[in-house]
Amino acid sequence: MAETLTLEEREILLCLARQALEMGVHNQRLTPLDLETIPPRLREPCVTFVTLTRKGELRGCVGALEPYQPLAEDVREHAVAAALQDFRFPPVTPHELPEIEIEISRLTPPEPLDYTQLEELPSRIRPGVDGVVLRDGLRRATFLPQVWEKLPKPEDFLGQLCMKMGVDAGYWRYKKLQVSTYQVEEFHERG
Repeated sequence: MAETLTLEEREILLCLARQALEMGVHNQRLTPLDLETIPPRLREPCVTFVTLTRKGELRGCVGALEPYQPLAEDVREHAVAAALQDFRFPPVTPHELPEIEIEISRLTPPEPLDYTQLEELPSRIRPGVDGVVLRDGLRRATFLPQVWEKLPKPEDFLGQLCMKMGVDAGYWRYKKLQVSTYQVEEFHERG
């Protein structure tokens, strides 16, 4: 990450995410964001994922891999999407809101990872550091670097990522995939 966000910038993003989450869960349309009132770096195009947890358990996680809007807008959009559109979970309900904790991950641009032998792929990714994107045709899946906490072995990490992509866990062992890596700056609400 070229330059990390300041504490003030992080607090603004967390506040914007919380407001968007509350409005989305209460079926309220997001009010337009006045970009002139926020710090310049939060107006720059950026890629984020917003992760919601409840009592330490994943409750939703949505993001993008390519920048298409200002950082502040990206965080707001993904906070609502994590609450209402993560297909793995039912929509967040108003009574859950006090227990929801927000984590924001700001991503570096994904960089292609070249490898020639299938068996060398696990040694090319850095546990705890790299987020990984796997692509095979129109299929694509990613895990943030935080997933290494639950899947510390590269082989298991890749297997679960293949399953998330909709293929067999061993798919990476017999099919060369397009692989990209990225890093994140992550921060969350103080519990």
